[in-house]
Amino acid sequence: MQSSGNVGGGRKCFWGFRSLIQRKQVDSVHVRSEGHHQLARKLSVTDLIAIGVGATIGAGVYVLVGTVAREHAGPALTISFLIAGIAAALSAFCYAELACRCPSAGSAYHYSYICVGEGVAWLVGWALILEYTIGGAAVARGITPNLALFFGGVDKLPAILGPHTIPVFGIVVDPCAAVLVLIVTFLLCTGIKESSLVQMIVTSVNVSVMLFIMIAGGYLGFKTGWVGYELPSGYFPFGINGMFAGSAVVFFSYIGFDSVTSTVEEVKNPQRDLPLGIGIALFICCILYMFVSFVITGLVPYYALDPDTPISSVFASYGLQWAVYIITTGAITALFASLLGSLLAQPRILMAMARDGLLPSFFSDINKNTQVPVKSTVTTGIFAAVLAFFMDVSQLAGMVSVGTLFAFTTAAVSVLILRYVPPDEVPLSSSLQESIKSVSFRFGANSQESDSKNLQNPSGSSANNSRYLHEIGEASLGYPLIQKSISQENQNEQTRRKISAWTITFLCIGIFIFAFAASAQGLSSILRFTVCGVCGALLLCCLIVLTCTDQDDRRHSFGHTGGFTCPFVPFLPAACILINTYLLIDLGAATWIRISVWFAIGAVVYLFYGRSHSSLFNAVYVPSAYADEMYRSSSDNLS
Repeated sequence: MQSSGNVGGGRKCFWGFRSLIQRKQVDSVHVRSEGHHQLARKLSVTDLIAIGVGATIGAGVYVLVGTVAREHAGPALTISFLIAGIAAALSAFCYAELACRCPSAGSAYHYSYICVGEGVAWLVGWALILEYTIGGAAVARGITPNLALFFGGVDKLPAILGPHTIPVFGIVVDPCAAVLVLIVTFLLCTGIKESSLVQMIVTSVNVSVMLFIMIAGGYLGFKTGWVGYELPSGYFPFGINGMFAGSAVVFFSYIGFDSVTSTVEEVKNPQRDLPLGIGIALFICCILYMFVSFVITGLVPYYALDPDTPISSVFASYGLQWAVYIITTGAITALFASLLGSLLAQPRILMAMARDGLLPSFFSDINKNTQVPVKSTVTTGIFAAVLAFFMDVSQLAGMVSVGTLFAFTTAAVSVLILRYVPPDEVPLSSSLQESIKSVSFRFGANSQESDSKNLQNPSGSSANNSRYLHEIGEASLGYPLIQKSISQENQNEQTRRKISAWTITFLCIGIFIFAFAASAQGLSSILRFTVCGVCGALLLCCLIVLTCTDQDDRRHSFGHTGGFTCPFVPFLPAACILINTYLLIDLGAATWIRISVWFAIGAVVYLFYGRSHSSLFNAVYVPSAYADEMYRSSSDNLS
């Protein structure tokens, strides 16, 4: 984890590796003026809350309540949801700060590109593409059986919408799911305000159904005496470990709030509204989850809950058969809102990656009338519709979690980097070579002729220029491009940055080994405890070092200032990295084999297209203090 200046050092790392760790600039007026249309800023706090709650509360809560209570937590399911909500809030804090500092579309992809490097950013973006595509298709497939209830069963659906089996291949196609995906795609193409209005309506219906469950269930509970809490096994039938195991399962029901950050360029006041939108949406979801689980596990014994339709079966056991239709309506609206959230976020990820040159510029086009990325939205909708039509993607559900957990992890790492070692150099396009030379002569008239030729030589590569700029930017050796005074204060600052960078690196490595050992059931107990003990000591030492080390003063002016700041750094980001890394490793070997195939495809795409078309491919890194001067010099030359 080196500074951006080190990224430009061709002397210390191969050019291919350099492209993996080069970092881009926080979007500024200079970057925004380079030619792409802007998205419409029309979203308010209320819109963000609706998008966040709608994308987070899927139909999973209508099923998870039964399976987790029966197998893991029992009546303590409410506490499991609370613990999972607190864990999700750690990531939400990190996202809130990064969204305020770097308010551009792309979410975790954008943040990791600025703070970590192009290679990690590509993997995050590639994983998010898979997450939203498979997630959208899976959600669409889940709507069909719920919708069929109102027609009297799947067999009673209209022939054109009902599932059909292709005899030759044995594939069950779902036209209804594909049609729903295309409807949502069309809606998203009409404009962000229209989409958010529909999301608000659908989410309101879903929340109303959950309020009905809480109120009607609470009435039944007080009337009958909460029989689910009067068991001999007590409140923790599976012990404390079972409660925490339940938290790990229900944690995935909080995934979705990150889709709010993908709309940052469409928010009227992102510095104020984004933290509020993320925080309030997550708080509403946590409260709803806790109260619904409290009511349902209190109405009947946890072991009597139906694992497939727990809420409906509970109300049916009390003679309220009609409530099944209300609950099914909630499940359908929850799925529809989740589908809309998935298809809303992915086009903006594609758009951000295309802006950076990692994908074809086709995906970055913004429609002049609707001011949304229509081409990316249509492409996303077509792929999701095809998947929903032909494939039962439920087997690939674990792959969806990889993208989110990986994004959560890199967001937490980005906060640590931003606080302790924020990028101190800025990539400039090779088109600004004349401006670089002009500022060079202005600040260092004593440059030797040989050094001047290094920039003036038209046949010289950008890699050489970048290396040269880094070498002379790192220390003044008598012939600097931009003169820097070598003082004791500067040397102390460089030492502080190196210590911080290495400490963050060892922290991440220690967390990975600790999480791997903790989840490796095949290892002997002695070896597991030994490895966990050593890594735990390493983590503690790293946290002590970071706590005693001053944070970088430039963090106050890095990116856009005046927004939310993540509290309890470095402890909160470290806890976030640990939780998400453990959940990533715990997904299982089968999921990682599948995701490895997807990452291998992504590596091929990056090597043969993204790397050579990247906007940073020919960039030259210069100290950030002189970037504005070079832009002004460029403007003067053009005028």
